[in-house]
Amino acid sequence: MMKSLIIILMTSVLVNNYVLSRFLGICPFLGVSKKLNQAAGMGAAVIFVMMLATAVTWPIHNYILVSGGLEYMRTIVFILVIASLVQLVEIILKKYMPALHASLGIYLPLITTNCAVLGVTLNNINDSYNFIESMVNSLGCGLGFLLAMVLFAGVRSRLESANPPEAFKGLPITLVAASIVALSFTGFSGLVEGLFGG
Repeated sequence: MMKSLIIILMTSVLVNNYVLSRFLGICPFLGVSKKLNQAAGMGAAVIFVMMLATAVTWPIHNYILVSGGLEYMRTIVFILVIASLVQLVEIILKKYMPALHASLGIYLPLITTNCAVLGVTLNNINDSYNFIESMVNSLGCGLGFLLAMVLFAGVRSRLESANPPEAFKGLPITLVAASIVALSFTGFSGLVEGLFGG
């Protein structure tokens, strides 16, 4: 059991990284990765929302939607739950961490439409994970999101001092750098199987 949970965690952080391998959650990845503290704050907020969304949507799906024959309502229900949770996070950050709330700006409400959060909740159901496996997968996906944000914030800080050709300045060099970071994560594809022999 413990080995399978570690495999799920490692796979979701490195191999199936939602940002760099599945290309979900690109909007905050590109928008909030200019400064390390903003990137870390957004990553932490996404981890919290992913974990909480999974903790709420998994029982709703398995005990209400499935038993009531309403599985087709899954996406709509999950979006409503995620939107409510993001509002809760925004209220908490505004009250207790106003500087972080101000620095995240418009990107905090965008977690509501962050396809990575919705993707995690839907994939937990599609992959037939039980509640514990779903929570571990959500934690791994959130940590993977945080890792991608922090890594790319470091890359972008280096880009600030770079002098690329005129045609690459601004968004083009950012997209090229993002693609190179994403490409580097393909090297992790055989890691979990190699470490755990399966």
